[in-house]
Amino acid sequence: MENVRLLLFAALGAVLLLLWSAWQQDYGAREPVAQAPTSEAPSTNAPGAAQAGDGDRAGPTGGEAGEATGSDASEVHVLTDLLDVRISARGGTVRSARLRDYKVDLNNDAPFSVLKSETPVFVGEAGLVGADGASAPDTSAIWQTEDTRYRLAEGDDELVVPLIWRSDDGVTVTRRYIFERDSYVMRVEQEIDNASQSPYRAYQFVQLRREQTDSGQSFLGARSYVGGVIFSPEERYEKFGFDDMRDSRLSRDVTNGWTAFIQHYFLAAWVPPRDVTQRFYTRMQDGQYVLGMSSPWQTVAPGESATFSNRLFVGPKDQDRLDAIAEGLELTVDYGWLTVISKPLFIALSWIHGVVGNWGWAIIFLTLGIKAAFYKLSETSYRSMARMRKLQPRMQQLKERYGDDRQGMNQELMKLYKEEKVNPLGGCLPILIQIPVFIALYWVLLESVELRHAPWILWINDLSSRDPYYVLPLIMGATMFLQQRLNPAPMDPVQQRVMTFLPLIFTVFFLFFPAGLVLYWVTNNSLSILQQWLITRRMEQDEARERTA
Repeated sequence: MENVRLLLFAALGAVLLLLWSAWQQDYGAREPVAQAPTSEAPSTNAPGAAQAGDGDRAGPTGGEAGEATGSDASEVHVLTDLLDVRISARGGTVRSARLRDYKVDLNNDAPFSVLKSETPVFVGEAGLVGADGASAPDTSAIWQTEDTRYRLAEGDDELVVPLIWRSDDGVTVTRRYIFERDSYVMRVEQEIDNASQSPYRAYQFVQLRREQTDSGQSFLGARSYVGGVIFSPEERYEKFGFDDMRDSRLSRDVTNGWTAFIQHYFLAAWVPPRDVTQRFYTRMQDGQYVLGMSSPWQTVAPGESATFSNRLFVGPKDQDRLDAIAEGLELTVDYGWLTVISKPLFIALSWIHGVVGNWGWAIIFLTLGIKAAFYKLSETSYRSMARMRKLQPRMQQLKERYGDDRQGMNQELMKLYKEEKVNPLGGCLPILIQIPVFIALYWVLLESVELRHAPWILWINDLSSRDPYYVLPLIMGATMFLQQRLNPAPMDPVQQRVMTFLPLIFTVFFLFFPAGLVLYWVTNNSLSILQQWLITRRMEQDEARERTA
């Protein structure tokens, strides 16, 4: 039994370390990220090709990274019901995208910025690469704009923002950013009109460029991931982080995939047309990380036109929205290695929220459901603990009789367990089995943007942040202490002291955890205390009836 307790302590300690490490990665103080040296000098010539034997087709290498932000060029300001976007006339770069329904934090009502041209840079880029050095609008091209301010009018469902580029030899490219009501997707169309006397051949590239903003290492793979991801029907969801981009280049042909940079709660993703093979690529340039894709070549005959299209999503990790945009995009809500448990928990939590209308109460009712699902396991555990508590006096006598002879005492303990039909593992293993569910729920509460800034009651106005007055952690510590008093005390004095301080240690850890997670723990502890008390009382009543029978 003593070894089992040690195993349980180790498991609980591992859970605390795992959760603390993950929490620190997201909310702890971070050291400034040193920018990696440029892996190669920018070239003024872009490689280009469409099919095998035609070259690399890995996007442009022309233009300095700083030029792509458009800081020294005019910009177009676009306002929709959900987005506040700024597009630079230099390169047509989406240099800023703010989400109007999401605040920076509870003390700052400004819209949250996903894309931004200030450090740390995170922008969306698009352009064309012409064959044989033909002129084409890349990330440093200057676009002409009809207006500098666009707003989705009341009653309109669509807003089109055109930018125009013209070459000296009669080629005109019109890039249209198309916004829709109640959508975080920008459709990007690039129409080529060839008024020259020669065929015009080009391919399109779209890419995300950002600086590294998180250099923390994971613990047992558990942390909220920040970095690049790609999706393909063959390989499914793949992380391609900053270290991967620094160490090697990605160059892969993919059909019906997408590329994205994700961060806590939000992401930006390029989603190409379906059933068209794209070349996915990465590279580093001037300490910035580029993740993008390029289309097949298109040849536009004189007097003809052709259009490239793509979609840029910039918004929250709203699973319903993501699932409707492209296959696998909802996987950017990254629950880690326990996704198989976390996903059903989120579905259940969302359903309950749809009924009760409050995420805090949804957590409480979900906890009730989890407790009901594990009722039999918990009952076995509490019955075993009650029997162990009843044997405490006899176990203490054995300890006094055998003194330092641990082998002899253990042999007698095994005989005692066998005589009384007590399983020493019965009180611990059911708890260990429930630990993965707890960790999975932790990731649900940490990763689900729906809980960001979600209030519960009174002072709890953000379930994704810690309790500002530490009331819930203190209640959690009190329930843990009370629950400990209902369990049989360990025989070893050292373990007794550890158990005494365990509620205090957990309380200190939980001071910094999300209020939603502490609410789950408080609810779970309270239900466990009630269940344990009822089971113990029932067992005592049964024994009393047997004695009087």
